[in-house]
Amino acid sequence: MAEYVAPTREIRFVLDHVIDMAELLKLEPFQEVSDDLVQAVLEEGGKFSSEKISPLYAVGDRQGSVLADDGVKTPDGFKDAYQAYVENGWNGICGPVEYGGQGMPQVLGTAVQEMMASANQAFTLCPILGQGAVEALEAHGTEEQQKTYMEKLVSGEWTGTMNLTEPQAGSDVGALRTRADPQADGTYRISGQKIFISWGEHDMAENIIHLVLARTPGSPEGTKGISLFIVPKYLINEDGSLGEKNDLRAVSLEHKMGIHASPTCVMSYGDNGNCVGYLIGGENQGMRCMFTMMNNARLNVGILGLCAAERGWQMALDYARDRRQGKAIGSTSEGKSPIIEHADVRRMLMTIKSTTEAVRAIIYLNALALDMGRHHPDGEVRRKYRGLADLLTPISKAYGTDLGVENSSLAVQVFGGMGYIEETGIAQVFRDARIHPIYEGTNGIQAMDLVGRKLAMDGGEHWQAFLGMTEDFIAAMPEIGELAQYRENLSRITADCRESAEWLLAQQKQNMRDVAAGSVPFLRLMSMVVGGYLMAKAAVAAQTRLESGTGNGDEDFLRAKIATVRFYGEQVMPTAFGLKEMVMGGDSLFYAIEDDHMAL
Repeated sequence: MAEYVAPTREIRFVLDHVIDMAELLKLEPFQEVSDDLVQAVLEEGGKFSSEKISPLYAVGDRQGSVLADDGVKTPDGFKDAYQAYVENGWNGICGPVEYGGQGMPQVLGTAVQEMMASANQAFTLCPILGQGAVEALEAHGTEEQQKTYMEKLVSGEWTGTMNLTEPQAGSDVGALRTRADPQADGTYRISGQKIFISWGEHDMAENIIHLVLARTPGSPEGTKGISLFIVPKYLINEDGSLGEKNDLRAVSLEHKMGIHASPTCVMSYGDNGNCVGYLIGGENQGMRCMFTMMNNARLNVGILGLCAAERGWQMALDYARDRRQGKAIGSTSEGKSPIIEHADVRRMLMTIKSTTEAVRAIIYLNALALDMGRHHPDGEVRRKYRGLADLLTPISKAYGTDLGVENSSLAVQVFGGMGYIEETGIAQVFRDARIHPIYEGTNGIQAMDLVGRKLAMDGGEHWQAFLGMTEDFIAAMPEIGELAQYRENLSRITADCRESAEWLLAQQKQNMRDVAAGSVPFLRLMSMVVGGYLMAKAAVAAQTRLESGTGNGDEDFLRAKIATVRFYGEQVMPTAFGLKEMVMGGDSLFYAIEDDHMAL
């Protein structure tokens, strides 16, 4: 299997010419982040990804993590690679400066995370979870809690987890039963069991800080009665050193379809009645605290979908160049043709390439919006960017992960029969990707979040602002003949998206089941509008650089960019033409057959 190669030129093009990171870098917190520094971060991040963690990708899949008497053992090389990751400062790249972080913008951290997870997603899942813990502590922790945990979490010396799911609850978080009984010293005793806890136990870091949702005695039913607790694997002494082991353990590891190196644990708390937890954010405020972690996690999972698509793309392209089979139509060369010359293989490769580039742009814009929403000095500008980030988060997560599965499946198809053979390695990409649409709220939940909450937010201001911006861009697009069809198609689906959104908002007052029925096709429709707008920006930027002579030796790259954008607009975008009818079709056919008759 070929090792991953970071697409640093493509990433830099998106940062500079599609989402315009330069505007962000003008803000006071980031004025020392120079172009040279950005390039150095990308180059070194790509180098670390390809040299240190990509070689462990197949090793992790074959060996997996294993539960032993003294805890979970990770595959060969993982522990050393993680120590190198921490020592090189990668974990703290976006961390708060006051706790030892480097304070880089999240959008640059997103680019680094893409490279790391494309190289080895099972490995990268571990530090991703720590990011959520840092955000929760920064937003809701007491000064003492921040002093105790933040520095080690930011550096990566300690890792974090999110403990939400229980066997009887699943996505219905309000059904959880884990208890938190208050003690005279202000601590709580945690008791219960959690499932599907990624990296809940491992040997790569000296401590694991679990963030656990639980109920205090007498709390209200449902989500209103949930609180969040810090539950460290090892208790912390007053001087900051590690104390005795807490009363918690990994009972078992799930046997999964993919990401075998990432230990997915069943965690048990308080088997001996002495699991110490510390309340964070106040009693019955667990959902508020959880969503601080969850929004971060949803964007991160979208990045994982992008990474599956990128890794699958690289492997499929390499194979298609090398594999010779048959004679391509019109070929004048001697012997068999590389399969990349066959039209159907080209169709699959260009589909993967164009949609992957669209998802990358969406995710990077989402991260930029989060940065601007936190750091812009103007309060009204911050509010608008936060609204944009809220709108884009379910799109990044769901469209990104759907395409991760679709594109890695296409990559298997490019390999043909050899794709079904584990030795080629492409099957691992597909297997690993399949969890992403389920992670952190299934994509159906993301669609309902988009249509049920985000469309109506602030009176519909944010989706209307985005569609208005898209419409203005379409109207102002320069007359580039080869983009005429693209422009027409983008205009059509943007109009369909506006009409669909207005219909869904009207249905919210009449029949919420109609809204639910139309939610998934609407999310795909709006995703393609966002992706189409950003890809159009990419094409215009590429054409401008070609015409102005500022391509700096990138002329072939820029011409390929325009061709890729055209493929997205003329071959992918038309698949959205029927989505409006699906959105507005209502719920009646969903329930036209009685439950008992479904099997007839």
